[in-house]
Amino acid sequence: MPKAALPFTLDFALQGGGAHGAFTWGVLDRFLEEPDLRIEGVSGTSAGAMNAVVMVDGYAAGGAEGARAALTDFWQRVSAAARFSPIQRSPLDVLMGNWTLDNSPMYAAFDMAARVISPYDLNPLGINPLGDILQACVDFERVAASPIRLFVTATHVNTGRGRIFRNAELSPDVLLASACLPTMFQAVEIDGEPYWDGGYSGNPTMTPLVRECSCGDIVLVQINPVAREGTPRMARAIQDRVNEVAFNAPLLKELRLLALLNQVVDPGQGECSRWARMRVHRVSSEALHTLGASSKLNAEWAFLCLLRDEGRRAAAAFLETHRGDIGRCSSLDLAPYLEET
Repeated sequence: MPKAALPFTLDFALQGGGAHGAFTWGVLDRFLEEPDLRIEGVSGTSAGAMNAVVMVDGYAAGGAEGARAALTDFWQRVSAAARFSPIQRSPLDVLMGNWTLDNSPMYAAFDMAARVISPYDLNPLGINPLGDILQACVDFERVAASPIRLFVTATHVNTGRGRIFRNAELSPDVLLASACLPTMFQAVEIDGEPYWDGGYSGNPTMTPLVRECSCGDIVLVQINPVAREGTPRMARAIQDRVNEVAFNAPLLKELRLLALLNQVVDPGQGECSRWARMRVHRVSSEALHTLGASSKLNAEWAFLCLLRDEGRRAAAAFLETHRGDIGRCSSLDLAPYLEET
């Protein structure tokens, strides 16, 4: 397969997924090793938004190597803060090499409490250690001035609609809003308005990459599985699958729109034709699908490094197989998103 013309330009769309966002860290880390890569825009939600902002800040400070170092520093800080969390793996899971928290007594207690007690009662001070981490490792003035365009999604509590925050609007509170699970954290107020996790309205939102960037290639880094075999029967498994379906729904709608416009619109001029010309690529891993949802709260350094290495492997495999598609055609088959079930 012929190589893409160099240098090559990409936009990235980064899903959220708690600690599983370390997979995205690995994907970005591998892409940043490409000497001819130019990044025009990044859209992210929740952990994807944090990866995006940290990377762009590091890139502004020290180029690709600065971005890689910034991502490493961020995830090291996350892991260090998690050492003091009472929610840890059970001794049996540690012995068996399982990364899930399902058998942790404190996780079970917290999970139960989160279902019946409001975070306004459970965490009345609204403490979130990620706020201090972001404040310490990101220069938001530098992010505002970056030529790489950033789009971070949060969900407006009152309207249920997504709001997209751009470079100059970004702050620790915006990133915390984008990652605000309503059963765990109080809504984050921005400009006097309450916001929850952006995954409910866009995980991630691809629309601004199409409308506001000139690049024709979007790389979707997908963490959450769309399909799973079997019907969940345990209460926790049912809730976990409900969350996956809810957080994937906005993305599936955008992919369906892209597929439809690719099929019916003449790629000439205008916004619809812009959608029709977009080339979509995806980096994901089946290994993530085997991990329990509770492992998204596991920030042990060994686990984060495992996810990072899997992200690097998946990105390397993508580049080996599909680099020639960049600038030429979509490597993600969009046709299945048009199928009715």
